[in-house]
Amino acid sequence: MQLLYKAVIQLYFYLIYFASFFNTKAKLWIVGRKVKIQPLNGHSIWFHFASLGEFEQGRPVLEQIKATYIDCKIIITFFSPSGFEVKKNTTLADAVYYLPLDTAKNAREFMDAIKPKFAVFTKYEYWYYFFKEAHMREIPVYVISGIFREGQIFFKWYGWLNRQILNYVSWFFVQDANSATLLKSLGIEKVSVSGDTRFDRVWENAQNPKTIGPIADFKNQHKVFIAGSTWPPDEKLIAALPKRFTNWKFIIVPHEVGEEKLKNIELLFSGFKTLRFSLIAKLQTPISDFQVLIIDNIGMLSSLYQYGDIAYIGGGFGVGIHNTLEAAAFGLPVVFGPNYGKFNEACQLIKIQAAFSINNNEDLLNIIEKLLNEPTVYQETCEKALNFVKENIDATSLIVEKIKSQNLL
Repeated sequence: MQLLYKAVIQLYFYLIYFASFFNTKAKLWIVGRKVKIQPLNGHSIWFHFASLGEFEQGRPVLEQIKATYIDCKIIITFFSPSGFEVKKNTTLADAVYYLPLDTAKNAREFMDAIKPKFAVFTKYEYWYYFFKEAHMREIPVYVISGIFREGQIFFKWYGWLNRQILNYVSWFFVQDANSATLLKSLGIEKVSVSGDTRFDRVWENAQNPKTIGPIADFKNQHKVFIAGSTWPPDEKLIAALPKRFTNWKFIIVPHEVGEEKLKNIELLFSGFKTLRFSLIAKLQTPISDFQVLIIDNIGMLSSLYQYGDIAYIGGGFGVGIHNTLEAAAFGLPVVFGPNYGKFNEACQLIKIQAAFSINNNEDLLNIIEKLLNEPTVYQETCEKALNFVKENIDATSLIVEKIKSQNLL
């Protein structure tokens, strides 16, 4: 089984290497892993995040751990360029790296260099050699905001190696009781239901949002429809809205901001007065004259929702929706496509009627019309979204106190 795992890891590397000749993200993935891990004189605490979303999810724990263990360096690793490239200069870490390829040699050299007292992984990503090396060195590994489902490989007959990785984890902090039950069915007892740290992060952000003057000027007392982390299928649906709702403003925040992607979005909205955010400084006319604003950078979305009245979350017509909680924390009704079943928070928002799933343009129009024409329904929806987030905060304090009780440095 280990031989198969090694083969899969190497095959994945070769595929990314081949793709790096014509794909920017793949090139960053390859080049970034050539950077040498600098040895530390002292010890560190290691946080790993798959990507930017997991960084934001685990950030509350990172901040509290950093404030608690002031004598330890903080080392952050990312798997994906979309996390590393945005947060490589974060002041929350002493060093930020790409996670080396998961081999026995890389794991040994990495642990030798950073000397972690313990490691924190957020939500998922289970790497056999890194976890095994930590276990052999008696370095605790904690998984926070973990989520497990019956269909995952851990619970299949052929998932022996994956189950072994789970046994190398010192403690699981999971989002729900079902995840705890599934782990215990494998004989794993070191687990507690702490909830999802994303609630803490989005609630903190909503209580102290960063003011964005140009967005306030763009809104100019109009209702605003914000579409976050969109993909082409989402954008095609939304493109029909400005003509139907002429008094509304629309903010489009694509998941990817490459030039070709941006041009395609501009083409979709070519019948309306549309502007890229980066061109605001060059305007000769008031920004309030525009109906559609395209955000052509990364990192603004969580603050943009404060200016919205309805939020659309992208990804639901692809591999799965993006972060719904950022919008819900501002008390916005949330709309997304049909592929949301793997996201507990989205299922719960649907259940309490604070969110709505759509399959087509007609569904989207009907939901917006309902919210606009029934003010009481709109207000109740907003309150349900806000209260849902508020009632699920404090996962961070539960996690940090447990970690502190086991690591008296």
